[in-house]
Amino acid sequence: MLVHFRLTVPADLTPRVRDHLVSRSWTTNVVVLVGVAVDPVGDVLECDVAREKAGVLLTSLEELGVAERGGIAISTPTGTPFAAARRLEAAAPGHPDDAVIWEAVQAEAEDGAQPTVSYLVFLVLAVLLAAIAVITDSAILVVGAMVVGPEFSAIAAASVGIVLGRWGLVGRSLRLLVLSFAFAVAAVAVLALAARAVGVIEPVMVTRPRPSTDFIWHPDMWSFVVALVAGAAGVLAMAIQKTATMVGVFISVTTVPAAGNLALGLALGERSEIWGSLTQLGANIAGMLLAGTLVLAAMRRWWPALTVGAERLFGRR
Repeated sequence: MLVHFRLTVPADLTPRVRDHLVSRSWTTNVVVLVGVAVDPVGDVLECDVAREKAGVLLTSLEELGVAERGGIAISTPTGTPFAAARRLEAAAPGHPDDAVIWEAVQAEAEDGAQPTVSYLVFLVLAVLLAAIAVITDSAILVVGAMVVGPEFSAIAAASVGIVLGRWGLVGRSLRLLVLSFAFAVAAVAVLALAARAVGVIEPVMVTRPRPSTDFIWHPDMWSFVVALVAGAAGVLAMAIQKTATMVGVFISVTTVPAAGNLALGLALGERSEIWGSLTQLGANIAGMLLAGTLVLAAMRRWWPALTVGAERLFGRR
């Protein structure tokens, strides 16, 4: 697997950048287009690089001043069916599926900490689905609410911020997490109060035995263990860009279902539901944040050596 770099470079930097790209054993398809860049003015250089070395190349380009004075755009081709690509992948240490581009991880974390309207809307809808799941005692709706909830992006962003020492990112992530959950719970609680006023829901719908959804406000040791495992899986999937795995993370933890139960407890004045939901919510967030931070810290320290060792043990496919 290769990564494509498109660089906008001031003319005075072009010779150094070109020589740097050509001299690497893990780059190919180096292209120099002189004078074609308009804003910023300069040249355009392109190359393909083995994914395992994309982070190394990005760091060196930043040291050359390309990030400050020009532009860097990175993309992943859908396919690279040529011999040089296979040679580059074989020459670079580790397997491309295991490669971590920390600059891309940080960029994704920055996006995950943004308080967008769509983030709030998705969270409100997820908490609303969870509240309906509680009322109807529907396990299927609980799963649906878990999948819709966007909260893991903020939790992962906080973990990335801690590991990379980006404390501003940590603050923005935690603030988004707290305020967005407070807003979503308040919005659903208001809707629940309105539904109660017109007789659509009654306290007994929440307090009666709910065998399919009772677990979402009864935290135990396993709630925290599941949060740890899910947090570890989630940040690993984010770091190596295995987005399909994220769905499993979303439906493993009960943050959003606990928030839905909390909203109903507040609307109906059920203290036991409130405290149980708050405990479940806190345990899940704390577990994911702790595991995410530890896994990313371990990857930062040992992941390259581990992937190279695994390649030597198992060999290339």
